[in-house]
Order: sequence, then structure tokens, then C-alpha cells
Amino acid sequence: MVHRLLKTRVVFHKPISMLQAALSCEKPKLESGLMVFVRSKSVEMSRVAIGFAMALSLAACETIGGGVGGGSNPGRGPRFAELDEPTAANPNASANNIASLTEVVQRNPNDPVAHNTRGAAYARAGRFNEALSDFNRAIQLDPNLAPAFLNRGLANRQLGRADQAMADFSRAISIDGSYGPAFLARANLLRSSGDFDNALNDYNRAITLNREGAEAYHGRGLVYQVQGNHARALSDFEAAIDRNPYVSPPYLGRGMSLSATGKFQQAIEDFNAAINADNKNAEAWAQRGIAYERLNNRTDALDSFEKALIIDPNNRTAREGARRNGGSSGGWFR
Repeated sequence: MVHRLLKTRVVFHKPISMLQAALSCEKPKLESGLMVFVRSKSVEMSRVAIGFAMALSLAACETIGGGVGGGSNPGRGPRFAELDEPTAANPNASANNIASLTEVVQRNPNDPVAHNTRGAAYARAGRFNEALSDFNRAIQLDPNLAPAFLNRGLANRQLGRADQAMADFSRAISIDGSYGPAFLARANLLRSSGDFDNALNDYNRAITLNREGAEAYHGRGLVYQVQGNHARALSDFEAAIDRNPYVSPPYLGRGMSLSATGKFQQAIEDFNAAINADNKNAEAWAQRGIAYERLNNRTDALDSFEKALIIDPNNRTAREGARRNGGSSGGWFR
């Protein structure tokens, strides 16, 4: 069975094919240029299809653990790579796309791919109940349409329905045992639930199926990192960066493992790279502050912590770091 993945774009508009762009570990935010998983039956469908890749890795990927000196914010969930969203530049793009897809559905009411593709557009617009309705209809029309199960699982995960998402990912895999995106989606969900052994198994399978994809390497690196195996984590982050150097999370992950092994100057270089890829990544600023602090550079440490707090005033790492380094007790630090 062949599944064609439509392309999406990351920040700096680098085209990525076969990308599972986006969510990772908590109930994901719509933080990405989303990707649709479809078996396209027509040129028309490929023209109007929009991306839906919600819970899938790099993009979906926080660095696990608190890192050096304070950790990530308890209860606040992970941070994600920010992918390009065409609708941000054109608020009417999503509505226009859904309207076009609705015309396709009306002309092809029994085409499961048409429903699956429109469901992806609904999901990207944040209309998850409508998306689920379309994915359900696609599955009703074709119970062996693996991309519809994957997309429904991603939508369920967005809605915090982890059990349903897991069932959908597993069903997609049972339909097509060589469907890499489903293994990656399930691996991310297993990782977020702390089932690291099974997550590693799925990441390994995803890598075997697509050795050029950055996302599974990044996700596997996060597992190794939380297990304290920084040598393997660093190797996987390196592999992710080699395959896609245009997104922030692998640099953040590698920087945190470098910090954990005492290589603070090298870590700062990676945190700078993470910030260059996404200057709204509060955790990258905060972790850079930690590295500067460990090098006794309190001025740059405080500057980094304060920049993190401008982006996310509740970032625990930055709040505690700012207090340690002479930050104000008022304003952001109250």
C-alpha cells in the first residue's frame, strides 16, 4: 500500500517531504504547518489538500526533562518546533480551502479520501469535532484506510483522548505494517506517557522505514536523554540536525545533553542555533541562561533568562534563574 504525504514547510520555508511535523508530547497545540496523510486518487485532491500532522515529532517535540538547573515547567507541558502556517498570513486561506474541499466532497460523497482530506483542513482550522466527523466517515467508507486512522488519532490526541489516539495509531499499523508515520505518532504518544521501552521500539521501526526522516531520530534522542544516555542522545540529535537543520528542537535537545555532560560553551552554541531557528523558543533562551550561569557569566545568564520570561512569563527555569542572578523580584518575577 502506498501512502503519499503532501509537503509542508518549516520556518525559513524549507520544503520537507515525508515530514511528520508536529506534535509531540502533551495535548498538542496547533503549532505547526499541518500535514495531511492521504492516498490521493486525483490531481484535484492533491491541489486542494492541506497539511495535517499533528502529533508527530520534531515538530512535535519538546526536550524531555528539566535540563541543567531547574527543569522544564511542571504542568505546563512541552515546547514544540514552530512550523510555517500559511493561514497566519491569510486568515481566509483556511476557510477558502475548506470550501474548496467541501465542493470536492459534494461531488464525491462516497470517496473516503475526500473526507479524509477535508478532515485534515478542519483540524488545521481547530475545528476538531468536524474533523473527527470526516475521519469517521472516511473510515466508514474504507475501513482499511490507514491515513484516516492516523489522522483521527492525531485529532484525538489534540483533544486529549490518549486512549482513542493510541487505538487509532495501532489500527493504522495493523492495516499497514510498513506505515512509518503511524509508528512515529505512536512512539511520540508512548514517550509522552513514560513508556520509553515501547517508544524506543516504535522509533526504531520508524527509522528503519524512513532513514532520512529527522523526526524519529529526534524523538529517540529525547528518550535516551531522559534515560541519562547522553552519548546516544547526542548521536540522534546530530542525525536529526543533519537531516533537517532548519528547526529548533534538535539544537535545544543537543544543547541540553551537552550541558548535562559539562560542555557548556558547546551547549551555548546549540542554544543560539535553536534561537536562530525560532526566537520565540523560551526554553532555548532559558537553557542558554543556565549554561552561561555555569560558566559564571551572570550578565549574559540574566539577559537570557529575562528574554525567556518576555516570551513565557511562567517559565520556571527562567524565573528561578533570574532570581539567582539578580533579577528583579517584581514584574515578570513576582
